[in-house]
Amino acid sequence: MAREGDTTGGANEVAGATGATTSMLEGVRVLNLASVGPAARAGRWLADYGAEVVNVGAVPSRGAVQITPVFHAYSGHRGMRRVLLDLKSDHGRETFLRMAERADVVIESFRPGVTGRLGIGFDAVRAHNPKIVYCSTTGFGQSGPYSQWAGHDLDYLAVSGYLAVGEPGARGNPALPGATLADSAGGGMHAVIAILAALVKGEGAYLDVSVADGVLSLMSLAVDEYLATGSEPGYQHSMTSGRYACYHTYQAGDGRWLAVAAIEPKFWANFCRLLGLEKWAAHQTDDAVQDQIRADIAAALASKDRDAWVGILSGSDTCVAPVLTVAELCEDAQYRARGAFVEAVHPEHGGLRQTAPLLAGMTRPELSELPYRLPSGTHSRQLLLEAGFTEAEIKELLEEGTVA
Repeated sequence: MAREGDTTGGANEVAGATGATTSMLEGVRVLNLASVGPAARAGRWLADYGAEVVNVGAVPSRGAVQITPVFHAYSGHRGMRRVLLDLKSDHGRETFLRMAERADVVIESFRPGVTGRLGIGFDAVRAHNPKIVYCSTTGFGQSGPYSQWAGHDLDYLAVSGYLAVGEPGARGNPALPGATLADSAGGGMHAVIAILAALVKGEGAYLDVSVADGVLSLMSLAVDEYLATGSEPGYQHSMTSGRYACYHTYQAGDGRWLAVAAIEPKFWANFCRLLGLEKWAAHQTDDAVQDQIRADIAAALASKDRDAWVGILSGSDTCVAPVLTVAELCEDAQYRARGAFVEAVHPEHGGLRQTAPLLAGMTRPELSELPYRLPSGTHSRQLLLEAGFTEAEIKELLEEGTVA
């Protein structure tokens, strides 16, 4: 549906587009009670699929600290709108429930039991809207001995086994990941998948999204191996955890790095040939000589700069890629060809670049729709009008501070 300030829809002229002329989730309305974390990521992706996402925050109150992400986070909330409600008041609760009557999805990320105490939990919302898809996104889920634990991304990676199987740091410690994988894949994408499945069924649902469960599902190959065989995966246990030289990172002559993932024998043979190390082609999985192979590869790759090796290896069926910094990938030819970055304008901060809608099936903007006009402030009056409130009711809610 067309909305003021919304530039997420329309046909796509950008490389990598779906060719769709309408967004896949056009007409789906989402009320998102989360401002940061996995649930906010879920809202971002749902909006990029064309859903109408309304962020529901708390009204400013004396002495209260509002959790407000920096202006560029979550792509600056492009294509979204915002309302502030006092959910601790009777009028605020009633306002939210009336808005939920015309929504398809509610997302929340409070600790288990909080929305029930506020009177806006699943049962309360379902009484107003039997087909609501209600998604509760928490670190450890609604049940179990960890359910009330506070946590962040690193904690969920810790309990899922993820940290234990990676290459140790300099002190033998589990190495810190370079991205918030638990929040994004274990939580945000987990929530999106569950929500889409529930919308397809069309009967309404309560979704207990645990970020830790989501990361555990990502670890299923390793976990299922242990459950089936009793062999416990860890660093250098298998092909993809550092056991063999063919799946490793190496430093080039300019100090930058290359990722080598030549798992298949034919790719490994190509790699060895291009490095002048044909003697190792037949010893890919020979445990006795892996340290020597690594040393020879390291010495060979140190003879040229990273990008020189990329020119020699990456297009020659070797499964070699450069380790790009964030600054490098933002100018990378592949991502540019895919239209991965777009221009946007923020009302207070001016022009900026940001990631485009990237996932398969998301409708990219037409060039005429760029730059994105990022939202600022609230859209409370218009949202309440759309929810069926009268002008008099809205005036009262604003004056009493229930809505901002």
